[in-house]
Amino acid sequence: MFHRDIKPGNIMITPDGAVKVMDFGIARALDDSEELTRTGAVIGTATYFSPEQAQGLPADERSDVYSLGIVLYEMLAGRPPFTGESPVAVAYQHVSEQAVSPDQFNPEAPRELASIAEHAIRKDPAERYQSAEEMRADLQRYLAGAEPIAAAATIAAAPTAMIPPPAAAPAATVPGGTQTFDAPVEERSQTGYWVAVGAMIVILLIGLVLLIRLLSGGEPVAAEVEVPDVTGVPAEDAFETLQALDLKVRATNETSDAVDAGLVIRTEPAAGALVPAESFVTVVVSAGTEEIGVPDVIGENVDVARARIEADGFAVGAVSYELTEDVDENIVIRQNPGGGATAAPGSEVALVVSSGPFSIEVPDVSGKTAETAQIELQRAGFESVVTQDEPSSEVLEGFVIDTNPTAGQVVPRDATIILIVSSGPEPVPVPNLQGSSTGQAESRLNELGLLLVVSNETVEVAIDSGLIGNIAEQNPSAGTEVEVGSEVVVRLGAARQVTVPNLDGLTPEEAQNAAAAVGLNVDIIGTTETTDQNLDGTVASQDPVAGSTVDEGSFVQVTVYLYRPAVPDFSGMTVADAQAMATGLGLGTVSQVATVDTDNEDLDGLIESQTPAPGEIVDQGTNIDVVVYVYVP
Repeated sequence: MFHRDIKPGNIMITPDGAVKVMDFGIARALDDSEELTRTGAVIGTATYFSPEQAQGLPADERSDVYSLGIVLYEMLAGRPPFTGESPVAVAYQHVSEQAVSPDQFNPEAPRELASIAEHAIRKDPAERYQSAEEMRADLQRYLAGAEPIAAAATIAAAPTAMIPPPAAAPAATVPGGTQTFDAPVEERSQTGYWVAVGAMIVILLIGLVLLIRLLSGGEPVAAEVEVPDVTGVPAEDAFETLQALDLKVRATNETSDAVDAGLVIRTEPAAGALVPAESFVTVVVSAGTEEIGVPDVIGENVDVARARIEADGFAVGAVSYELTEDVDENIVIRQNPGGGATAAPGSEVALVVSSGPFSIEVPDVSGKTAETAQIELQRAGFESVVTQDEPSSEVLEGFVIDTNPTAGQVVPRDATIILIVSSGPEPVPVPNLQGSSTGQAESRLNELGLLLVVSNETVEVAIDSGLIGNIAEQNPSAGTEVEVGSEVVVRLGAARQVTVPNLDGLTPEEAQNAAAAVGLNVDIIGTTETTDQNLDGTVASQDPVAGSTVDEGSFVQVTVYLYRPAVPDFSGMTVADAQAMATGLGLGTVSQVATVDTDNEDLDGLIESQTPAPGEIVDQGTNIDVVVYVYVP
């Protein structure tokens, strides 16, 4: 039996330095961040499992050697060789990418240990250490100062310079033929830290070997897994779902008209079946619609070709005709797709058919004079050509509008070709454009083949006429018949111009009346503060200014004075006198809020201080709080 989940989380070191390899259950409890697991079944940890485990192939002791090599690699480099955003991405790297040597990440890592790690994580199990004992032997050789044997090829092929190992002391022979190694005469170039690391790995390997031997008494009974329903799921997602349940996957493709390419058609065993864990499940993936061979119908009569194409499950697409000199009429000369190609059933097959030597393609003579067109048709081989007049606002009189049959058609040589010749445009009546915008007028005239010309001159109109900015006059007048292409000149309506009156000093009502007298409006947009009570509520400013010329109906924006009194100094006044003054200024009540003692009898009853303070600008109606002297002898 082999472990299948060698990783740092399953290797424990006791306080006395003993190495313990933990079982699956405890390992999951300590670290479950990367497990591809389900209850009771562990495939392995993506960072540490072997390429064969990633592919769902049979694994053995060499798979554990690979995982142990990843652990050694991480100890040397400070990071695992493969990382990714998902376990699937990491598993892909285990299968397809070569790891960078660990001493590339950590230059202080001994090259010999790096080579042992590289040898242990070879993709092909046959190229790795074949057992834990073989890897342990190489580690012991490194600790003894000798070059590792099994990893020698890796060291020789490494791109970086190999650190020469220290010379080993001569082996001493003890009774019984056993050899022992004395300590090296010269001190090793590496620090004692790496010796400790190597010793720990040896202890770990010994513990792993013992565990494998203890567990080799029998294979565990595999748990049963219910095959999930992955029908209609993208193949990659289905593979992940099955592998997450500890099932192995075989994929096979099958054509299908009902299931899109890349989606799962079914599984074998079917969804719902109970199978042992690690069993293979065949996933049948849709390869899309089946393509069949297109029949070769070149040289066939067009009717026979049509029948053959439809009999083989295809549809006949566009059928075009070409004049030929050596192929009989109605014989297929080309097809697309070509014969022998594959296409989906129901696909269209386009045919090019010979019109035979007795048919001619009608040339394009539109836009030419009737005489020139007649000559070209006769040169092409047509002997019967007649003309037919038709009014046209787009083609000049005497020029060809079209032919019947139309240009490009292949017809017999003895067919009669009708030349449709323009008799010129018919007169059209000018529409009534008054009140229309220029865009509306232009659209109406274009439909009649007439041109709109907007004059720079305007016509003064009343503000309520609805003609300001629209057409007020036109020439020719409505109803006049003119030739197609004629011009219609229009003049737009403009508002009457008025002079803005002076509104300064007027009340809003007076300002509105003054503006209305000349056809203008007043819009009060704000106020301007003033301490002059006489200006309160009158116009402070206006825009446009007086004397400006504007359109009738325009607005004059004004600001109005807002009186805000300045608080007078009431000191030395009686409350009654202060109230009278405050009332005259538009202030509120003067109230005594406190007293202050004085030994000056002349100050008795006079104001000592006030709030708000003298000179402060306040709103009308603001109350004044005062402190009054009280004579105390």
